[in-house]
Amino acid sequence: MNDQDLKKIDEMFQHHVGIITENFQHKLDIVVEGHQMIADKIDRVEVRIDQRMDGLERKMCEIDVSLSKKIEDVDAKLAKKIDSVRSELTEKICSVETKLTNKIDSVETKLPLCQYK
Repeated sequence: MNDQDLKKIDEMFQHHVGIITENFQHKLDIVVEGHQMIADKIDRVEVRIDQRMDGLERKMCEIDVSLSKKIEDVDAKLAKKIDSVRSELTEKICSVETKLTNKIDSVETKLPLCQYK
């Protein structure tokens, strides 16, 4: 082998290394492109999830307001009903007390006083 053969071998080796390098770079570019596509898809999914979460938070706030109003309405109705029942019972108790007092007074006036001495 002479210098010219070695030079030819070196050129062929350099050519082959260049082809392998280009092939590797092409595959690396494909991997980078795939990685970028995945990153973009993740970003789109994240945006959709954020939008859905925002929608759920709004709905939960609306439900909270609605339930709070309903609870307040029920509380007001129950308080009114309780006050009404309390008033009716107070009137009935007073009526019974008056009737009993009148009956006791009537019995006391009918009984002779000497029997208790």
